[in-house]
Amino acid sequence: LFVNHFAFAQDSSSVFKKRKIGLGVFSIAATSSSLIYLNQAWYQEYNTSHFHTFNDNEEWLQMDKVGHTVTNFQIARLMMDAMDWAGYTKKKQIVIGGLSGLAYMSAIEVMDGYSEGWGFSWGDMGANALGTGIAIGQKALWNEQRIQLKVAYRPSPYAKYRPDLLGNSFATEMLKDYNGQTYWLSINPSSFMKKETKFPKWLNVAFGYGAEGMLGANYNNVIIEDESGNVTSFNRYRQGYFSLDVDLTRIKTKSKVLKSIFYGLNIIKIPFPNLELSEGKMKFNYY
Repeated sequence: LFVNHFAFAQDSSSVFKKRKIGLGVFSIAATSSSLIYLNQAWYQEYNTSHFHTFNDNEEWLQMDKVGHTVTNFQIARLMMDAMDWAGYTKKKQIVIGGLSGLAYMSAIEVMDGYSEGWGFSWGDMGANALGTGIAIGQKALWNEQRIQLKVAYRPSPYAKYRPDLLGNSFATEMLKDYNGQTYWLSINPSSFMKKETKFPKWLNVAFGYGAEGMLGANYNNVIIEDESGNVTSFNRYRQGYFSLDVDLTRIKTKSKVLKSIFYGLNIIKIPFPNLELSEGKMKFNYY
């Protein structure tokens, strides 16, 4: 798909031709090199087995499934916008760009299916398809992303108890420790209003989902005991949030550099005070 539609694309504009070729070469190189790297760095540690499935739908209080959804949404958004920049038709942006993330994540899922450490997860595939569908649906309906899926992270106090599983540095904890992650559905109200509205175009309302107290995928299977013999245990619980957010792509600026920075950072939920509902209680957070 990439070779046919990127590298050998025909267009009357030399600028768009160069952009298409550049985008095609970059996409092929990034996709192939990342899959090769994953296979060597991650999957070779486990013996290759026959293809099998694995039901992990109950793990991590579904935080990993929400993560799959957000990841696929962002890949589809980025690829469709990149193809728009390269001069492709809206149909090709949706069909090729929108589905590229799903194809890439499906390849990773197949690699999981041949690994004894994991397995092919239909739950992951469903989450991948959902994220892709949210991005494609908005592109087809509104030609823009009025509803964004974003992520936020803050270090949690749980990683130190399971550094082998939750990470032993800020970079690894940010990827592995679901306790510190929050996923957000960020909605832009102004995009649903009349053009003459005075409502700030950059202001969003956001609904978040998180979970804490997790030292293992399904249950906390470690005993935490201090020098005095006191045992510490943690409750696993879900969190719901309501907050405000900023759609950085809707901030007006004439600077191309700032536009690029805002576009890249828009995957991150901007910190705002929020209301949290967890363990049957409502509380106010300043971050």
